[in-house]
Amino acid sequence: MNISSNYPDAPGGTKAKRKALEQGKILVEAKPHRTSDGTAVAQMHLPSRRNHLWQQLTDYPRWVEYFPNLTVSRVLPPRDRQGGKRIHQVGCKNFILFSAQVEIYLQVTEIPSRQIQFRLESGTFENFSADLDLEDYSDGTLITYSVQATPYFPIPAVFIQQALQLEMPKNMQQMRLCLSRDNC
Repeated sequence: MNISSNYPDAPGGTKAKRKALEQGKILVEAKPHRTSDGTAVAQMHLPSRRNHLWQQLTDYPRWVEYFPNLTVSRVLPPRDRQGGKRIHQVGCKNFILFSAQVEIYLQVTEIPSRQIQFRLESGTFENFSADLDLEDYSDGTLITYSVQATPYFPIPAVFIQQALQLEMPKNMQQMRLCLSRDNC
């Protein structure tokens, strides 16, 4: 997926997008990746320093406050001596005609104050990955959250895309609210 058009300072980024981010808009681009999965990228600007945000974002049990559909987010012990963070998350999503409960175990890789990578270990997805990137931007930090997901249960990609398009701005807005207050 080419997301350079979503990065205001990247080739293809626009002054309008930069202005929208600085005015508090949350930019989202969602599109199907294959026939049964979805990919989305959301961006927002926060007038806070990366190091301050990093401390809050790596408090993984707190993610239930950022994402209202999450009911569990807990850190697990490492599987081996090499360590590495692992998290377990459970959530519920209501679609038009049905609701689905998802459960995933994720391997977490952190590049301090820059990026958090989430990769599927196991769960109710065939494929799941997400990256949370932080970069200095204007008078604060640009947060870019990209997600790619393929559920095991049969659901048309159009529903996944609609869910991502509707939910990501709400989730990012909730995350902004919690991070801005430093307490949810």
